[in-house]
Amino acid sequence: MTIRITWKRVIVTLIGLFALGMAFAWSGVMNLAASSGHWAITDWFLHWAMRNSVRTHAALTAPDDPSDATGLVSAAGHFANSCAVCHGAPGQKPAPVMQAATPPAPDLAVNAREWTDKQLFWILQHGVKYTGMPAWAVQDRQDEVRRMVAFVRRLPGMTPAQYRALVAEGSPATDPDNCAGCHGTDGRGRGSPDIPVLGGQNPAYLLAALQGYANGTRSSAVMQQVAMRMEPAEMAAAARRFAAMPGLGARPSGSAEAAHIVERGLPEKQLPACVSCHAPGKPYPVLAGQRATYIAERLRHWQGDKNVVDARKSHATMPVIARRIPKDMIDPIARYLAGDGAAPPRS
Repeated sequence: MTIRITWKRVIVTLIGLFALGMAFAWSGVMNLAASSGHWAITDWFLHWAMRNSVRTHAALTAPDDPSDATGLVSAAGHFANSCAVCHGAPGQKPAPVMQAATPPAPDLAVNAREWTDKQLFWILQHGVKYTGMPAWAVQDRQDEVRRMVAFVRRLPGMTPAQYRALVAEGSPATDPDNCAGCHGTDGRGRGSPDIPVLGGQNPAYLLAALQGYANGTRSSAVMQQVAMRMEPAEMAAAARRFAAMPGLGARPSGSAEAAHIVERGLPEKQLPACVSCHAPGKPYPVLAGQRATYIAERLRHWQGDKNVVDARKSHATMPVIARRIPKDMIDPIARYLAGDGAAPPRS
């Protein structure tokens, strides 16, 4: 017997299959328990689809400079706070409860070798659906993602002692709020170019910054993870403690062009002088003596992508001001404010 295939029969068949699928889902017979695991073919298909997706999207959208090894201290601190519980770390096993997920988080000391830097960047920034791997909490901080790429890349060869040296400085007695791991017990940022000097900073500004990170109005996945766990009294105590340390306040020095912008601005570009806000007695952060690399990096971040028109960029105060600074003056201004004459590396 020959069965004629007609559009009506095709449509009726598809509707019937859809109805059967919905009835099966409604029945609750399908076991979605994580403890049941995946069938081998399901596991293969999901990972195959994920790898293909990562390969394609990373090739099209990841930046050409996906890794930055100058900030391993801050990346390691964030990894210890947010990632090690699932993935483990050198000398530290992942939490058993996290490994009971389907699928469990991979051991990055092994898994990192399977991805390029651009692919790692895409995974870290955007996460992966249906795996428990979250997107980076702040999408406009690609600098943080690049530092994490460099850290993950080094995990396969990192010893437990090297990991501990990166994530810890101090003890509970000297570091009650877990800030010294990145900022150092002396508030000088442990020599890391991406971490600001906090010693001698305006205490009101430090407190406002912590509050901003905690409520999400300041952009940093690294700092948000720390600040959101702090009680108001802990924030105030940390701000007072770091502000009381020596550190900032060095006398600015450098090129005449940088001094002119810092002291007088560029009226023809509607660029105000830095000291009009960043001066003693003003409710803004102290910049004199701040790390040049940190200042330069923040200014470049505020300037934004050169391929995006200004109208689509942030209209907050500092991004608008930063976009008026000539690009070739960022490093001289940063060195002048730091007062140390050290040239910050290009990011």
